Amino acid sequence: MDVYDVLKLIKCRRSVRRFSSLDVEKHQIDLILDAAKWAPSAGNLQARDFILIKDIKQKRKIASAALNQNFIIAAPVVIVACANRMKSSKRYGFRGESLYCIQDTTASIQNMLLTIHSMGLSSCWVGAFDEKQIKDILKMPEDACPIAIIPVGYSDENPQTPTRSIEIHKENW
Repeated sequence: MDVYDVLKLIKCRRSVRRFSSLDVEKHQIDLILDAAKWAPSAGNLQARDFILIKDIKQKRKIASAALNQNFIIAAPVVIVACANRMKSSKRYGFRGESLYCIQDTTASIQNMLLTIHSMGLSSCWVGAFDEKQIKDILKMPEDACPIAIIPVGYSDENPQTPTRSIEIHKENW
């Protein structure tokens, strides 16, 4: 795979909010989680954890806590990506707790999203949710920090390609 193949993969990935009824197989979930664990992390602490949800009742609660984003319910698998503040703060103090564990988690999320897409599956990075409700539903410890909800399944839609832009500041080059 060359750089153009990688860019093509990145450019054609879309956020999907309509899922078909096809199930996601265990080996696919294993590959997604394997990609997550190979993301870079501060001090190689890997200060991120993942919660897998397949239970329909739990998915309904998660969707409700995600400001009624009910498309989450239709996804066969939902992954909640969490920053492990405690693990990162032990070595890096406040900066580890407030930044590095979040960076670790988001790098893992991007690896998962690209892996999901490369397997012909679809997903959506859901960041709008009530953190306290998610923590209560999933019985998470106080120091855990849910970062994103990732519904995973086969797409039942074909989203349009959005426009993209980037600002580059070349001061002091």
